[in-house]
Amino acid sequence: MNDTTDYLTILRDTTPLIDVRAPVEFQQGALPGAINLPLMNDSERAAVGTCYKKAGPEAALRLGHQLVQGELREQRMQAWLQACAQNPRGYLCCARGGQRSHIVQQWLRERGVDYPLVTGGYKILRQAAIEAIHQRLQRPLLLIGGCTGSGKTLLVASRRNGIDLEGLARHRGSSFGRTLQAQLSQASFENQLAAALLKTSPTFWLLEDEGHAIGANHLPAILRERMAQSPLAVVEEPFEQRLERLRNDYFLQMSQAFIQRDGEEAGWQAYAEYLRHGLFAIRRRLGLQRFAQLSAHQEEALIQQQRTGNTSAHFAWLVPLLEEYYDPMYRYQLEKRAKDIIFRGNFDETAAWLAAQNNQQ
Repeated sequence: MNDTTDYLTILRDTTPLIDVRAPVEFQQGALPGAINLPLMNDSERAAVGTCYKKAGPEAALRLGHQLVQGELREQRMQAWLQACAQNPRGYLCCARGGQRSHIVQQWLRERGVDYPLVTGGYKILRQAAIEAIHQRLQRPLLLIGGCTGSGKTLLVASRRNGIDLEGLARHRGSSFGRTLQAQLSQASFENQLAAALLKTSPTFWLLEDEGHAIGANHLPAILRERMAQSPLAVVEEPFEQRLERLRNDYFLQMSQAFIQRDGEEAGWQAYAEYLRHGLFAIRRRLGLQRFAQLSAHQEEALIQQQRTGNTSAHFAWLVPLLEEYYDPMYRYQLEKRAKDIIFRGNFDETAAWLAAQNNQQ
């Protein structure tokens, strides 16, 4: 099997990668299709790096072989062999396509497995991702705006040309936006974005109107620039519809998800802390007195939900939070973009309008 330089295909197809870099490197940035099966763990890699600086490459290589031998080498070997069997069309990958991936490739070959590697490694794949984002975002963008609970993410995710930035970021974008999945590093988020942009070639991209950051992940500068210049369709849902959507997303689904993950008691505590943290994060903007009032309503609602399963009491704090904080904030931001608005309608009207835009292409 041949080593590869087809970097865009690897990104586009979420090609399986056996990434043999140390865990700390993998956490700093990885490709969507990668699994981390390191040749050396973090401490081993640090020791080899120190040796390299003090005694040169040959001494560092000898130390690496001394650290990864015997039973430890066999354990890692078995993990690589299993991954190769499960991903027959994958590739080995290290930082620069250098010694680590070549060593693992040679060890696999000695065991009868011929497995290719990515020439240039993660560094060149990362560069390809950055370039792909710049290139693909030259196409026109259309943004979907609207107040919290309007169904913007649903509209974007349901379209072939939609790029669900919140899904890629594993965050809904507000102080209550945390999901059960931890957010990726900034580099990994951008790599995910590049992969999504490469999967299709529409006439225009459909994106949700976002701020500069979604949780801990920042939108790339080129994306922020393009979004600031793009037209906007605004979803204007009735308030009651928005409340029901938020009830389902934040109270019903999130409580069930935490309990399914952690068990009844621990899951409920994690869900309650999630809601408390969301309100606490904006306490200064609310004012401490208003925060205390809404927190009291939140605690009462949690007690009622836990006892009866009824989530309606949450509206006692959610409604004022929307009316006094989130809605005025978004409408103020929207006023600054008034010249860019090309459509307004409820969820169904916006969905029909978007379908017509796609049909015209």
